[in-house]
Amino acid sequence: MTADWHTDPATSMFEPQPQPASSSELPATGSPGPRPLAGAAEGAAALEPSREVRLEGLRAFYGQAEQVKGVDLTFKANNVTAIIGPSGCGKSTMVRCINRMHEEIAGARAEGRVLLDGVDVYGPSVDVVAVRRAIGMVFQKPNPFPTMSIFDNVAAGPRLTGGRRPKGLEQTVERALLGAGLWEEVKDRLSEPGMGLSGGQQQRLCIARSLAVDPEVLLMDEPCSALDPIATLKIEELLAELKSRVTIVIVTHNMQQAARVADSTAFMLDGNIVEVGPTQGLFTTPSDPRTEEYVTGKFG
Repeated sequence: MTADWHTDPATSMFEPQPQPASSSELPATGSPGPRPLAGAAEGAAALEPSREVRLEGLRAFYGQAEQVKGVDLTFKANNVTAIIGPSGCGKSTMVRCINRMHEEIAGARAEGRVLLDGVDVYGPSVDVVAVRRAIGMVFQKPNPFPTMSIFDNVAAGPRLTGGRRPKGLEQTVERALLGAGLWEEVKDRLSEPGMGLSGGQQQRLCIARSLAVDPEVLLMDEPCSALDPIATLKIEELLAELKSRVTIVIVTHNMQQAARVADSTAFMLDGNIVEVGPTQGLFTTPSDPRTEEYVTGKFG
């Protein structure tokens, strides 16, 4: 059985409703837990299948100003896709449309379709809370909840989306911190404030907070721009591990970072996708002269 992402009018929360299993359904909104490995032989290493995201004719507006102009783009499952381009080209706006964060800005709206394995997350009966649970986001500046401990920062999502018995919650928090590469550094200080961590640790705490609700996709909006080189390296190493579990989209101004971490890269300019392809090819033999000018530093 799977769970429907629609609102139950009989309750004040979004409750999963039993439905017949379907490959096109969005993931369940119940308590998070490890996903099975599809088609893996016993004892063999395998990817945890994440979900593909496809944008079809995506347009985004701030009032009457169009920032994203009819983008068609696919983010492959279990891949890291980097979005590069000059400031103001629409990178962050496009990414925020994927989990419907863009619509939280007064006067902002989006048109077109955002498909998570074929299901339109802008569908009229889709629960936006469940969308943001399945498609997590890490922002440019680390933003731990300032009044919460390290443990409570990570536990906030599972508590909000369905609650956990103490034992189950402890396991969820440990698994998320392990996934974010932070467990060994904080396991003896879980009751201390999250704001007491270093900047790089705070960013990994925010990643753990996203992982705690078992997302299918992780959006990252310049997650290393405020970090020192050592903290940046840890985040980049973490991305290589996380893509076995989730689909990752990362916005970055750092083209060297894109070259290091991304399987594919999209170059965006003036609200349009100019070119997208395997990262090495896009940086070494771009097909569009505007891409070549950007990656060689002639503008941007």
